[in-house]
Amino acid sequence: MADDLVDEKFQRKIDELSLLFSISQILDQSMDIKQIVNPVLKEVGDRFEMDRGTITLLDRKSGEIVIEAAYGLSESEMLKGIYRLGEGITGKVVATGIPQIIPRISDNPEFLNRTGARRGSKEKDFSFICVPIKIGNEVIGAFSVDSPPADEKILRDRLRLLSVIASMIAQAVKIRHAVLEEKRFLQEENNRLQDELRERFRPSNIIGNSKAMQNVFDMIAYVSKSDATVLVRGESGTGKELVAHAIHYNSNRAAKPFIKVNCAALPETVIESELFGHEKGAFTSAIAMRKGRFELANGGTIFLDEIGDLSASTQVKLLRVLQEKEFERVGGNDTIRTNVRIIAATNRNLEELMETNTFREDLYYRLNVFPIHIPPLRDRKSDILLLADHFIEKYAEQNVKNVRRISTPAIELLTHYHWPGNVRELENCVERAVLLTIDEVIHSHHLPPSLQSAESTGTRLQKSLETALEDLEAELLQDALKSAKGNMAKAARMLGLTERKMGLRVKKYDIDSRIFRG
Repeated sequence: MADDLVDEKFQRKIDELSLLFSISQILDQSMDIKQIVNPVLKEVGDRFEMDRGTITLLDRKSGEIVIEAAYGLSESEMLKGIYRLGEGITGKVVATGIPQIIPRISDNPEFLNRTGARRGSKEKDFSFICVPIKIGNEVIGAFSVDSPPADEKILRDRLRLLSVIASMIAQAVKIRHAVLEEKRFLQEENNRLQDELRERFRPSNIIGNSKAMQNVFDMIAYVSKSDATVLVRGESGTGKELVAHAIHYNSNRAAKPFIKVNCAALPETVIESELFGHEKGAFTSAIAMRKGRFELANGGTIFLDEIGDLSASTQVKLLRVLQEKEFERVGGNDTIRTNVRIIAATNRNLEELMETNTFREDLYYRLNVFPIHIPPLRDRKSDILLLADHFIEKYAEQNVKNVRRISTPAIELLTHYHWPGNVRELENCVERAVLLTIDEVIHSHHLPPSLQSAESTGTRLQKSLETALEDLEAELLQDALKSAKGNMAKAARMLGLTERKMGLRVKKYDIDSRIFRG
């Protein structure tokens, strides 16, 4: 008999150790505590004498204790299980941090049965054990079970086992909380450093806070310290030259020359001489040796604007400079080595030019090592007023004028206009407005007619679309008759109409073709 008790006790210890090992493995499976409480409860329920069990967590903001996971409870019963600190057995355990053993549920008036799960008299005979889940001295919740009635020693053993499991859960929560806090800290620190770097690297010659321009600033920062060839693309007037300036003056070549060449402004007959220089007597007007832009830019940067307008022969020679880092002056035989960084820019579609064989494919790939796209002004609306303020300050100082503000109607015109000429067009508009203002305010009537709206000029359309189209049709008919000197057949051909349709339309608008004769 004694041996059987020893064996039974020994087996119980083995079962407990096996349960604790299984729970430890479950707790290692996920960083999300919500994903592990249910498997822990199920493991306890399957291996332990437990009719039902719950893990409740305290919400510090609301002061409510809610069921996070349950074993043997329906979803509706779980939703009912809400307690406040000190309320019922669970509330008292969370409030005090002291575990509770209720040998018989029916004998304890403090047991609330808030979930409504224990209705039968048999279930009221069950024991209830509730232990706190603590991190240090802070109670974060409770672990409770309903178990079959038993003597005090067995209930104490169950309490001890549940306390160990609750401690394991608390430790898992603590570790996960620490890891999440560390991740959050690292993420915040990473974001702070990125913001600091972005703020630190903002080229002084370029105005803009928009996300589109921040991407451009990032690209400038990435490429400046290298010697990579850069291709700056964007519509006319977006500030491609400013980007080239920013790259050069933030590079290791900043102390060396920055040479600009507008490939579209130079005739084909002189572009080669401008780029590579010429020897004395190379052509009629070559009265002396002259260094080209590549030679002058040695050690520094050369900016080739409007690269898409280069002739085919010049493209070949430029390709050699990119590949071999060498060239000859026009009329010369000596090969000149060069150490130049090339930044090219264009507002043309080079891919389409390659399809029509007007731009070399091999040159394109040599130039397009690090492309930077400058967004049009219409895609960076938030920068319009920043740029306007900058240009107002610039031209007010140049013209010795005091401009204090931009009127609200003028702001609306500036921000709603589509700016086909981009930043250059905006600069011209602001310069004009600064010259016109006489009361220290930029008003809407100081802006060019192209920016004006029907509302700002009081020229709203006073006719319907149908009427406007009829007026236009009548006008076109009269213009054609006037050009044809009243000849209906000729006027019909000019408008792409049959003579019958021409006759019907002339009759509709009561037009007398005879007045156009002679």
